[in-house]
This record gives sequence, C-alpha cells and structure tokens, in this order.
Amino acid sequence: MRKFFQEMKADLKFRSAGPGQKLSEPARVPKEKPKAEAAPKPRQGPTDEAQMAAAAALARMELKPKAKPPSSQGAIKNQVRKELMAEAAARIYFICPLTSAVVRKDEKEKHIREAIQSYFSVDPVAASIMGIHTFNKDREKVRVGVETMAKYLDNIYLHPEEEKYRKIKLQNKVFQERINCLEGIHRFFQSVGFETKTLPVPGQETTEEYYVLKEEMLTKLEDLKDYKEQLLSCEPLRLQLDRQLCVFKPSPEAARFELPNDFYNLTAEEIKREQRLRTEAVEKASMLRTRAMREKEEQREMRKYNYTLLRVRFPDGYLLQGTFYAREPVSVLYNFVREALRDNWLPFELLGPGGLKLTEENLAFNECGLVPSALLTLAWDAAVMSDIEASGQEQPASPLKPELLSNVQTLS
Repeated sequence: MRKFFQEMKADLKFRSAGPGQKLSEPARVPKEKPKAEAAPKPRQGPTDEAQMAAAAALARMELKPKAKPPSSQGAIKNQVRKELMAEAAARIYFICPLTSAVVRKDEKEKHIREAIQSYFSVDPVAASIMGIHTFNKDREKVRVGVETMAKYLDNIYLHPEEEKYRKIKLQNKVFQERINCLEGIHRFFQSVGFETKTLPVPGQETTEEYYVLKEEMLTKLEDLKDYKEQLLSCEPLRLQLDRQLCVFKPSPEAARFELPNDFYNLTAEEIKREQRLRTEAVEKASMLRTRAMREKEEQREMRKYNYTLLRVRFPDGYLLQGTFYAREPVSVLYNFVREALRDNWLPFELLGPGGLKLTEENLAFNECGLVPSALLTLAWDAAVMSDIEASGQEQPASPLKPELLSNVQTLS
C-alpha cells in the first residue's frame, strides 16, 4: 500500500513538471501568457436614494451642538485679567525727562529712541552715552563694555605721548567681545574724537581698520577725562510715571438713589457662581501646603499687577486720585497727599479699606492689598485740629491747594 501511494505522488510530480524534452535539445523557456488588461469600468454616480441619505446625515450633523473648546476656570480668569491689564495699560502715561512730553505706555520705547536721537544735536557725547546705557538691556555686558572703554580713555589721558594708546584695532578680540556687541558704541567713539582709518599691520603686507584719536584731541585731555566719568556714572534713561493727579467732588445726585426690591434678589446663575467660589475657597483652605508653597502663591498674587489707581477721600468729601507702581512704598502716597495740601505741615493718617491704618510706610502697595485699585480715607490729627479750632483762625473751605480746586471734576 505504501508503495502504491509513493508511485502516485511521483506520477503527480512528474506531470506538474511540464512537457519533457531531450537532453540534446536546447532548454526551452516557457512563454508567459499575456494578461488581458481589463478595461476600467465607468464610475457610476450616486443613486437618488444615496443622495437623499447623505443629505439627511448632513442635516443631522448640523443640528448637533458643536463641542466647545475645553477651558478651565483658571484659564478664563487669566484671559480676563490679561484683557483688563491691557485696557488699564492704555491709560498709563509717562513723562520723558528729556522732552517733558507725556506718552502712553505702549509708546515708551519709540519715544525714548526719538528723544535720544534728537539730543545728538544738543550734546552728541551725552546722547551717545545715554544710548549705550539705555538701548542695551544686558546690564552685565554694559558694565564690562563701559569699563573697557573707560580704560582706553584713561590710558590716553595718562599717557598722551604713547601713540599705541591712541589707536584701537577694530578686529581686536577684546574690542569685538566686549565693545562691538553694544548698540551705539560707534557713535560714542566718533563723538569723543576718534575717526576710522585703514592702516598697515606692522611686519605684514595686510591692512586693518583702527579707531584713531584725532590730533586736536590731544589738547583736550581734560575733556576725555570728563567723557570717561560720564560714561561710568550714566544711568539708563527712564521715563517717569505720570501720576495723573485728579481731584473729584461727588455729585449731590450720586448720594440720592433708590434701588428696586428685585435688585437684592439673586438669580440662579448668581447663586451657583457664589457656591462655586465658596467651594473653591474651602478646598483651597483645606489643602495641605508647605510654608514655601504659601509664600510662593502669595508672591505670585502680588506680581499680578504692575500699577494701581488710588483715591484718597478727604473729610469734606473731595477725592484725590493718582496712579502708582504696585511695588512703590506707602510713603510715596503720603508724600503725594502732602504735596497736594495747602498747609503741608498738617499731620494726618491714611486709612485703608476696612478702616485699617497704614502705619508701615515702607510696605509696598501690593503687600497692603491696595492693587489694582483702592479707596482710602484721610483722617486729621484730632489734637492738632482742636488747637486750630481753638485759635479762632478762619480756615479755608478745603485743605487742598487752590490750583487743584480750580480743576476739580464732578464725580457722577
């Protein structure tokens, strides 16, 4: 039986090998049958039923509400805060010490450049020094470059007979790394009496560029010494914050107003919002945090705002308003109020929100919770005011200066 199956397998294998050939004949290569290329069938359009089904599906998709982009409560708060800060920044103004012009916050950098550029016609040396200290923000690079330039000028002043000190190679490694990287440096060298020259290199057939001090500057060595002192002592040009001092008086109509009864009724949305805020406050209070974490969070809260708008209410109802940096000390506000008084010797106290006395004048406004705005109350020293009343002297209607009262605005 086994032999029978073996013979069958051998016969099948022999048949599948193809037609035979004689050993004396050359080998035949089997011809491949050409494959018939099927002609592409024309694409049929969708049937009426398919079109109706697609239209119905599209209509259902349009009726479904579109998913809103995910946003957390913190992201919303940050976005609102950015928009409010951008709007408030548009109302912040600065005073240029060079031109006395009042400019908006977003125009500061442009105005500083224009002001320094205009000052070149007045004092080119001072303008170039201001440009070096103002336009270059890396204070360490400015310090290193300024000290190197001062050394160049000092060598000329101390050794005027040495020609090597009156030439500065522009491709020098020290010059390239410490000085050439500063904006405005070339205008300074031109202003103090250097000129650019191409000179041959000793012992070589090549030439290089140098800053060479003009001959007439050797008779003005004291000027070079003054330039060096200016270079070392100059500070960046900074625009001063405009306090935008205003005096208001409340309108009589503002004190008389009636609110409807439904004003005190909370809507469902307001109740939900209040509940959410209280829940967040409870969760935050119950969260275990280290002292470092609490201090870091407090610092982050204090750095939110750069400016603050403060109003001081006087006993006679007048309001004195000014703009301040959020990190300025409370003593600045005391001086601001004192300068607005007719008699600046009168002692007074400032009371913050809730009647808290601002006794620590070295604390910043953001440390006292007076940002981004606050209303404070002025209280006179009771003993001094009693003495003034006992003297029988006629007192002015308001303690503020007359020039401020002439520009008083009505607060409706």
